[in-house]
Order: sequence, then C-alpha cells, then structure tokens
Amino acid sequence: QVQLVESGGDLVQPGGSLRLSCAASGSISSFVYMGWYRQAPGKQRELVARILNSGTIKYDDTVKGRFTISRDNAKNTVYLQMSSLKTEDTAVYYCNAVSTLHNYWGQGTQVTVSS
Repeated sequence: QVQLVESGGDLVQPGGSLRLSCAASGSISSFVYMGWYRQAPGKQRELVARILNSGTIKYDDTVKGRFTISRDNAKNTVYLQMSSLKTEDTAVYYCNAVSTLHNYWGQGTQVTVSS
C-alpha cells in the first residue's frame, strides 16, 4: 500500500504561482503514470496533468503553457508548478498514481485563487 501526501496548496492572488508536491511513501518508478486532478465545488474531478513512466506528459487544455508537471524518482515525488493562476483554477488538487494493479489517491490540497 502506497500513501500519497500532497502539499503546497494555498491562497494566492490571480497571476500568482504555486508549486504542489506529492510525496509517495514508496518508490514511484513502478507506476505506469502519476498525475494531478482537481475538483472545484459542484464540479466533477478532472485531469490537470499526468506524466507517464516513459516521460510522456499530457495537460488539460485549460492549463497548457501555465502548469508544468515533473517527477523526481529519487525523491519519490511528483510536482505541479502552477503559474499565471486564474480564479477558475480554484479547486482541491489531488495526486494520483496508477500501477498495473492499483490506483492510489492522495487526500487533496486546497488551492484558492482570489484577490
């Protein structure tokens, strides 16, 4: 069983930046992919970005050019660098890790973009 712990969520003004971290309790090198999802109040959880073990990256169109996902296998951590934040980026952000047998989720971290 792998635990995922997100951190880095905060209140930030529009146009600001944040970096989210997702620390895994075990090795992340075995995961097929890891990703970040978000869920705003009253909305479904949606994919923000994911990175495959091969290094292939996918972004949702709404964050392309503003968000960057990366992984550090040595630290068992995945990051989401967010810049040019907009009010519509406000949501709880969840880390996700998928292996051939399991699908893990973190508890979420709140990102609020507001002036």
